[in-house]
Amino acid sequence: MTQAITSAGTSRNNLLMIAAGGVISGILTPLLPALIDQIGGPGQLRISLIAVPFAVLVFILARRFSANPLWAAMLAAIVTMIAFVCAVNAAIFIEGQTAGAATVMRYLLAGLTGGLVGTAVMALGIGLLPAGPRIAAAWWPMLITGTLTGTLLALDNALGLDQISFLYPVWQAAVAVRLVMALRS
Repeated sequence: MTQAITSAGTSRNNLLMIAAGGVISGILTPLLPALIDQIGGPGQLRISLIAVPFAVLVFILARRFSANPLWAAMLAAIVTMIAFVCAVNAAIFIEGQTAGAATVMRYLLAGLTGGLVGTAVMALGIGLLPAGPRIAAAWWPMLITGTLTGTLLALDNALGLDQISFLYPVWQAAVAVRLVMALRS
């Protein structure tokens, strides 16, 4: 009984540390565009570089909480950067397609779409890794969480946030926790 309580406490502490890592990477994410714009380069590459803090966290999580080899954890980080580019492009596309709607509705839909696309690309890419769960049910909580937290894009827009954000820290913390839960299944 004591061992079960101890392992539950350790698991809870691990999840809290993972969430804290997501919050930290989410705080760093909106700070990077100003730095990356000074470097230059193609637009899609610059967008992918913004995802580096979260990609590093995903690399650590894929390495620590799964039986993936080093190359697979690196591939998980690259997939995360690709997912970020896909999510940003999907959100921009949806926001542009809903030009006649109220601003809040446009950003809610864009956030839902970006959250879903980013999480789905991550789940698909990481699920194909050697130690990735092959059961779709293992990924549903992460997909739902990523989609719903994507709606924070509307809050960021309503508050006029640019260098700080509610979206990135919450989304990255929640998706990181759900990723670990999926990798453990």
